[in-house]
Amino acid sequence: MNYSSVIKKFEIINKQFPNKVGLIHGSLDKDTKENILKKFLEKKISIMVSTTVIEVGIDFPNANLIIIENSNKYGLAQLHQLRGRVGRGKIQGTCILLFKNSLSKNAIKRLKILKNSDDGFYIADEDLKIRGFGDLIGYQQSGVKNFRFADPLHHEDLFNLAETFIKEIQFDLNNSKYLFLLQLFDKAEIINAEID
Repeated sequence: MNYSSVIKKFEIINKQFPNKVGLIHGSLDKDTKENILKKFLEKKISIMVSTTVIEVGIDFPNANLIIIENSNKYGLAQLHQLRGRVGRGKIQGTCILLFKNSLSKNAIKRLKILKNSDDGFYIADEDLKIRGFGDLIGYQQSGVKNFRFADPLHHEDLFNLAETFIKEIQFDLNNSKYLFLLQLFDKAEIINAEID
């Protein structure tokens, strides 16, 4: 939720559960955030209303339920991170994803992947297949590019083979047999050149 909607949500929930609700968002100063998180950890408050600022670095064993509004607007990695904030103690965590009707095909795929797996590597692979890998040497963060040499999605086996081979090489970057590779990386734009 954005700043204004998280405050409204906090006010609504706080009316139902007075003095049991905390509010965290990015505009709070560090000390205020830490004070609220400490109250939650010490069970002085039992409900936390937050923006995605809680996505990483928060480890509360007593947190066992997270409700994510507008979950269709988040990427798989972010949903996986948010879901990981609960269920860190002895009690099984529950993640409830709320979303609006008429989801796009990609949004439906993302939510199904998240529902069916808690394996971060699998989720990342599936996210890459849905979003595309973008421009590896540019600024575009999603979409599919045409590659002259190899496509990271369709030629995954070649990339794995190359990674294995690279680990076996004793690198001497001054050695002339690596000169071609160094020149290639200096001219890396040809990797993303469109196929004619």
